[in-house]
Amino acid sequence: MAFNNNEQIRPPSFSAIVGIVIGLAVLVLISASVKIVPAGERAVIFDNFQGVLDGVRGEGMTLIMPFVQKAIYYDVKTQNYNIGTTETNQGSSSGEGSIEARTADGQTVQIELSVLYQPDDKQLNLLHKEVGQNYVSKIITPAIRSVVRAVIGQYNVESVYSTNRMEIQTKMEEALAADFKKYYIRLNKVLIRNTVFSPEYQKAIESKQVALQEAQRMQYVLQKERQEKDRKVIEAQGDAESIKIRGQALNSSPRLIQYEYVQKLTPGIKAVVTDQQTIMNFSNLFDETKASK
Repeated sequence: MAFNNNEQIRPPSFSAIVGIVIGLAVLVLISASVKIVPAGERAVIFDNFQGVLDGVRGEGMTLIMPFVQKAIYYDVKTQNYNIGTTETNQGSSSGEGSIEARTADGQTVQIELSVLYQPDDKQLNLLHKEVGQNYVSKIITPAIRSVVRAVIGQYNVESVYSTNRMEIQTKMEEALAADFKKYYIRLNKVLIRNTVFSPEYQKAIESKQVALQEAQRMQYVLQKERQEKDRKVIEAQGDAESIKIRGQALNSSPRLIQYEYVQKLTPGIKAVVTDQQTIMNFSNLFDETKASK
């Protein structure tokens, strides 16, 4: 196809340019006004003129005024804050070290625990207004450390080590739940993972365990000795009763001595020839003896 050199390409008209500009502006406005709230998150709206607006936006698409309002997202899923771990916590560049606390009797204890919590999704606007997005470093961390030290200080080291661990965990939950609630945060669970004591106390515990095991061993030995003593007493009482019965039997039948003598010589023998003229039938003698009883 041949082109006429005399024909020239005409520039777009002014109205076309205006239409293109308006179209781009509309796309930008739509993009700026439509926000998508991800699953498990909520949005708080900040207005440049009014501040934090009432209410919380849920998952999915939501509309804001472009260039005037801003959507601020909060994760409302259950979160795990670890104390005494290398895992990274929200709002912290690294995991928090274990909490050092003192018991009522002055012993030092290192506490490692996990705290499960989540922001109250119905009051996120208040959380944002009063605390902000860095609520973990402002509220969560200080509250946990304060409560752990306060609760541990109510118990002696023996209670912390063994007897009252669940009670201590429950008290921590109650105190933290009250503190978190003030800032629109729900506490789900406190889990004490480990307690580390001073080397001196650890050594004392090991010595106590050894002593306890030795005491249990001695108790077992004494119990066996008492059982053996009881066995011998019962056996002796049985022998005495047997002798008594034998004595009564011999008094009633003196010939029984001859029978028992022969039984010891040859068990099960029924008759013995003592000389060429006498035959002793011990079977009849035994029957007579039983009959006499």
